[in-house]
Amino acid sequence: MSAEQPSLPLDEVASRPVDRYRSDHLLLAEMIEPGSKVLDVGCGDGDLLQLLETRGISGRGIELSREGVNRCVAKGLAVVQGDADTDLVNYPDDAFDYVILSQTLQATRQPKMVLENLLRIGRRAVVSFPNFGYWKMRVQLLVGGHMPRTDNLPATWYDTPNIHFCTIKDFVQLCDEINVKMERAVALNLYGRPLRFNAPWWFWNMFGEQGVFLLSRAEKIARTPGQDE
Repeated sequence: MSAEQPSLPLDEVASRPVDRYRSDHLLLAEMIEPGSKVLDVGCGDGDLLQLLETRGISGRGIELSREGVNRCVAKGLAVVQGDADTDLVNYPDDAFDYVILSQTLQATRQPKMVLENLLRIGRRAVVSFPNFGYWKMRVQLLVGGHMPRTDNLPATWYDTPNIHFCTIKDFVQLCDEINVKMERAVALNLYGRPLRFNAPWWFWNMFGEQGVFLLSRAEKIARTPGQDE
């Protein structure tokens, strides 16, 4: 599986400091066509939604924490409180052009169902997540004998919101299992820069600190995941 080398549209956000935005947010925004209708699931404080606005993208958000929702609303963003595990089933099919799940997949209780819902609600999904197969994670577990902690995953094991850690390899296998098409895949290193695009998956799984994927349905999902047949 190959991926394109991304070209970040920094000129699109020249009116604002580039270092205000996370590297994966810049890449996510670059994957989305201007003029699209987008749902950001787990939108946090709304930084990504604000970035999307600078590119002429109409964004809405759903956020679990009341504090996050309040901060988004204070910024003038269209965000509601909701849980990705339980509330995505209420959205109709093909309601959005893109659905985003940024650094949230590992915090969901049912990541497979959530991913299926993303691709039911939107024509495409853009997903980013920290790679638990990153070499620093492996070293901390092997040598230190404790659950790893990094800048992307700073919480201790007993207070982390993350309950389903996965590697890039795990995610690729899940996409194959549910018949999802990977239109683009990028692994970012410690500094938020893309690894060389023609590297094999094992290399990305070892040296990519996070993965960013643009996905689409290989075939239409017949029913709403999580509902009784």
